[in-house]
Amino acid sequence: MITTHPFDDDKLREECGVFGVAGAVDAAAMVALGLHALQHRGQEAAGISSFDGRHFHNHKALGHVAGNFDSEETMRQLKGDWAIGHVRYATTGETALRNVQPLYAELSSGGFAIAHNGNISNAMKLRHDLVRTGSIFQSTSDTETIIHLVATSRYRTLLDKFIDALKQVEGAYSLICLTDSGMIACRDPLGIRPLVMGRIGDTVIFASETVALDIVGAEFVRSVDPGELVVVSGGEIRSHRPFADKAQRPCIFEHVYFSRPDSIVDGSSVYSVRKAIGAQLAMENPVEADLVVPVPDSGTPAAIGYAQQSGLPFELGIIRSHYVGRTFIQPGDGVRHLGVKLKHNANKPLIAGKRLVLIDDSIVRGTTSLKIVQMMRDAGAAEVHMRIASPPTMHSCYYGVDTPERSKLLAAQKSIEEMRQFIQADSLSFLSIDGLYRALGEASRNDDRPRYCDACFTGDYPTTLTDLAERDQPNQLTLLAERVAG
Repeated sequence: MITTHPFDDDKLREECGVFGVAGAVDAAAMVALGLHALQHRGQEAAGISSFDGRHFHNHKALGHVAGNFDSEETMRQLKGDWAIGHVRYATTGETALRNVQPLYAELSSGGFAIAHNGNISNAMKLRHDLVRTGSIFQSTSDTETIIHLVATSRYRTLLDKFIDALKQVEGAYSLICLTDSGMIACRDPLGIRPLVMGRIGDTVIFASETVALDIVGAEFVRSVDPGELVVVSGGEIRSHRPFADKAQRPCIFEHVYFSRPDSIVDGSSVYSVRKAIGAQLAMENPVEADLVVPVPDSGTPAAIGYAQQSGLPFELGIIRSHYVGRTFIQPGDGVRHLGVKLKHNANKPLIAGKRLVLIDDSIVRGTTSLKIVQMMRDAGAAEVHMRIASPPTMHSCYYGVDTPERSKLLAAQKSIEEMRQFIQADSLSFLSIDGLYRALGEASRNDDRPRYCDACFTGDYPTTLTDLAERDQPNQLTLLAERVAG
C-alpha cells in the first residue's frame, strides 16, 4: 500500500534518501533502521543491496520501509557486512519496481549497486547518445545513465571509470555505490544534495541526514565535501577530489522543509534555523492578532520563532492526523474536497473568535492553504492571516525535488495580492530572500555569489539545464514524460 498523503502533492518533496554501511555484522538491518529515519525523504518505494564478500543480494519494494524490511525472512536474505539502501518518491513518471533503487548491474569489474539522491539535468541527452551506441536501458531512471557511463568508460580501474562517468553528468547528486572491492560515496561539485559520514568503531556509515546516524547510534564525523569521493576499502578510507573547485551551492530548502528538524545541516541545527526563520518572518511581517498557529508539522518550528519574536501566544489551533493514507481517498470531487479534514482538523474551542496568524513553510499550488484558511473560518476564527516561512516559490527545481511545472506554481502565476484572494486569507506575506539568508547567518543574499541553491525562489540555476533546453524535440518530450528521477 502506498501511504503518502494525497494532499502532500501541495508540498515540495525531496525525492530520495540514501544510507550505506561499510563493515558491520547484519549491515542490511542497520541500513533498514537508517532508512526508517529517512522515510520523510521518500515514501513510495525502498530498496536495499548487500554484499557478503562473494555475492550481492537485493530486495526492492513499493511502499514504506516498515512492512517491506521488517520480516526475518527478508532480512536473512540480505547477507553481508556491507549494504546500501534508498527511499524514494516518483516524479512525473511511473512508480514501478524497475525504477526502485539501489539499481544493480554486473559490470566487467564485478557487481555494482548505486543509490542516488538528486537529479541529472542532462540525463536525457546522455541516454539518447548511449542508446544510439548500443546501450540497453532497463528503467526510466536518470540514475541508470551513470551505470551505463561507467560500463562504457575506457578507463582501466573502476574508480577511474566512475570519475569519468561523473565528469559527463550535470546537475545534482549524492551517491553511495557498493562494489566487489568496497563502497564509494560522493557529492556533486556544488554540494546541492546533502551527504554525511559517521562511524561506529570501525564501521563507516553514510547518510543523507545526521538523524539517520543518530538512530543507529553512530557518531557524526563530517559532511562529505562538495566534489569529494570517499572510498572505503580494505579497512582504509581514502578521499579523492577529482573536480575543479567551485563555490558550493547546497540546497537552501533543506533548512526550510526537507530535512527533519532534529538533523544538523551544514553545521547548523535545522530546528534552530527554522525558529530563526520564524523570528525573521515576524520582524518583516508583523500583524495584530491573538494567536500564532502552525500548519503542522512543517510550520511548527517557524511558528515558535514567530511567536517568541512577536510576543503572541503559540497555540496548536490545528491538529494533524498522522494515520491517513492515499487509499482512504476515493475518486470524486465531493470526497476529495473533504479530504483535507482527514489530515488537519481545527481546534474549534481554541480558535473561535480569535485573530489567527497561520504559519506554513511554503505555498506551492495553494490548494491546501485555501482549504485550511476556510477550515479556520468555519471554526469561527475572526481573522486569518497567513505568513509563509520562505520566499514565494516561483520556479521549478531540476535537482531532485518533485516540483510542479511552473504553470502550476501559484506564485509564478499570481501577485501576492492575487494569491491572498485565491486562498481567501485576510492578509498574506512571505519571508524575503534576504531574510531567509539572515536566518542562516548571512548578512543578505550575495547576488553575484549566492551561498545556497535557491533557484526555486530566484530562478538562478547554478548548473546548465541541458535537458530542459532540448525538451522541445519529440523524443525528448517522450522521455521527459516517462522519466523518474532517483
